[in-house]
Amino acid sequence: MKILFLDNDGVICLSNNWGGRTKKWAKYRSANPESSSNIKEAPVEYRFDDFDNKAVKVLNEIVEETGCEIVVSSDWKLHATLEELGDYYESQGIIKRPIALTPNIQNCTAHSNLFIWSPRWELEQTRTIEIRQYLHDHPEVTHWVSVDDLNMGKIGEPWKDVWAIDNFVLTPKSNEGIKQCGVKEKVIKFLTDEEHKTNIQD
Repeated sequence: MKILFLDNDGVICLSNNWGGRTKKWAKYRSANPESSSNIKEAPVEYRFDDFDNKAVKVLNEIVEETGCEIVVSSDWKLHATLEELGDYYESQGIIKRPIALTPNIQNCTAHSNLFIWSPRWELEQTRTIEIRQYLHDHPEVTHWVSVDDLNMGKIGEPWKDVWAIDNFVLTPKSNEGIKQCGVKEKVIKFLTDEEHKTNIQD
């Protein structure tokens, strides 16, 4: 099994899309004045910003070429169920529904406590632990890669590399995400090369 751990913001939901949910939410509330003021109770299509069409195209090409499955590592998982996110992915043009969400940090037990938590890197550390827990719980995974705009990769510094992950592709440009030149090829390499097979970190 090949797994793509997918973040949304900065990867397929780009900076030119950010804030669009505010307009969608206002339109929904106007048409449904009796509805709850809690956005989590609205239909899923009103809760999130749209995905970038070209970024979705690149993601679909990766899925088609590698046969990978999608596991959502984005914090969007805190605002919708797996089924709801699957519906949203389909509505945005993604050809495969995600098969799972990474576990939340409070449910992770497989990580090492041999590093110091840093306020600067808390989001990155949390996400790497959640990914490691998923891999620990699913030994059937043969290839995997995480794609994120949070830098969870190794940089040659012991203080960071002790918790960073190897199978990682950074999307540093929030307006380009996964469609940035070279990103697609890096992702596919992790998902297809024997060199990266079963490189699972506990």
